[in-house]
Amino acid sequence: MDTVKSFKGYGKVDELEAAAFKRKSRKRLIVLSISLLLLIVLIIGVVAGTVAHRKKNTTSGEAPASTAAAIKSICSVTQYPTSCVATLGSSNSKNPANVFQYSLTVAMDSLEKLSNLPDAYMNRTDDPLVKEALKVCGIVLNDAVDSLNDSISSIRGGAKLTSAPVIDDLKTWLSTVLTDQETCFDALREVNATFVDDVRLLMKNSSEYASNSLAIVSKLLGLLGDFKIPIHRRLLTAARSDFPSWIAAVDRRLLQESNPKPDVTVAADGSGDVKTITEAVARIPKKSNTRFVIHIKAGEYVENILLEKAYWNVMIYGDGKDSTIVSGSKNFIDGTPTFSTATFAVAGKGFIARDISFRNTAGAIKHQAVAFRSGSDQSVFHRCSFDSFQDTLYAHSNRQFYRECDITGTIDFIFGNSAVVFQNCNILPRQPLSNQFVTITAQGKKDPNQNSGISIQRCTMSPLDRLTAPTYLGRPWKEFSTTVIMETNIGAFLDPKGWISWVSNVDPPSSIFYAEYQNTGPGASTANRVGWAGYNPTLTAAQASKYTVESLIEGASWLPATNVAYEST
Repeated sequence: MDTVKSFKGYGKVDELEAAAFKRKSRKRLIVLSISLLLLIVLIIGVVAGTVAHRKKNTTSGEAPASTAAAIKSICSVTQYPTSCVATLGSSNSKNPANVFQYSLTVAMDSLEKLSNLPDAYMNRTDDPLVKEALKVCGIVLNDAVDSLNDSISSIRGGAKLTSAPVIDDLKTWLSTVLTDQETCFDALREVNATFVDDVRLLMKNSSEYASNSLAIVSKLLGLLGDFKIPIHRRLLTAARSDFPSWIAAVDRRLLQESNPKPDVTVAADGSGDVKTITEAVARIPKKSNTRFVIHIKAGEYVENILLEKAYWNVMIYGDGKDSTIVSGSKNFIDGTPTFSTATFAVAGKGFIARDISFRNTAGAIKHQAVAFRSGSDQSVFHRCSFDSFQDTLYAHSNRQFYRECDITGTIDFIFGNSAVVFQNCNILPRQPLSNQFVTITAQGKKDPNQNSGISIQRCTMSPLDRLTAPTYLGRPWKEFSTTVIMETNIGAFLDPKGWISWVSNVDPPSSIFYAEYQNTGPGASTANRVGWAGYNPTLTAAQASKYTVESLIEGASWLPATNVAYEST
């Protein structure tokens, strides 16, 4: 049984690892602090030099800076400047945009070399749990290749590299590449695979190269073109309608419409086109730019569903979150990696779910048991319910939005490394096993340039049942974990400390970003909150605005097409 002191769940580290991690983080932060001013100067120098090179006549007689010096300056913004210089020097360019494009090919070449890794190690073990973890590696590494392909294709397709939408997409997809690789490592560590360190070493180059590409696009390319940082004039104003003022009239009418006409109807009683969701999924066209709509009639469907990366623009809707239920019971204790326990999982872009419930009925005794996992970019969940105990909702990666949903659970029951906003949701912690505590969130940001984080805005937090266990808003899962709770009503159930460390009595590194803003209710007081260097109890309106729909999920220009109301600020 997991206890408050001994609990070790998905992707978790032991005390020795935590101590080493803390020492490493402290040294890194000292170095970062000392070099911050130099870094800013270098960034300005690269940008200014590139702009000047565009504008100045080359006949001035002034010798241009060497390519090597330019590469060194560009690579100075990355987490791994040594590998950056070593691999990007052969780009033979001083232009950050050209260097970035070359960096993507370097990252792709390295990542593709990992394609045989799961199969190679499958032959080295007889442990069924390790074999299942290697299957997870196969899935996420393939997805990482797809995300890199998306990045390369967007540039080759003629997209303007320094435009805001392209920058947003590239940051998201490269963040996902890193998350996918980290997920492979987490899955192997979860089952104590003996070759974890070997795999980490094999993945080192591909992870560093993807990180370097992400740093260049995040810190340099936006400064070279028309990429503008949004200015939130309204910030977080109080009065709002159900529909943002900037949504066009045609979109408002769509938001007010009843359920759309389905392409296929699922009904267990035989009154639809098919009786199971699995049969409906078989009818979905792959990589379609046209919305495919599935209506699932009232009833409980005991199925495990996976919508793979090739299933684009799928919408499913039920007859209400209390009427249409998708139910499964896969769990870690019975031999399934956390990643694969999801009752319903989706990876293809543009997924929408509405008026439906997703449940994992394994129970608290089975530990990690995911009800829903989303790695779908630009996915939306409206009036849905997610019900389990530990690890209920796995917001794995990419951009996600949840509106008027119910999320129930115990340990880390909202977790992952997506860029995700929860608005007007009911967050319902429940009583765990004896000697366990409750943590609502566990955010997994591993790289400082990933555009990921959990934002819980204008929600209600209240217990599902009689809750006596110590309960916290969350705990930092990874080195740059980012979670913000704002304008949310928090019940009296919350421990006054608000948050808890991943490892008992070990403060997280100051590189995390945890914050609260204008919350209400008996649990909202920050007077006795944790004293972590990375925790901020008093955000300004301008700081809080960075974690709204408008900013965190990159302008959310895709939301009006989803027929879901949302508040942009």
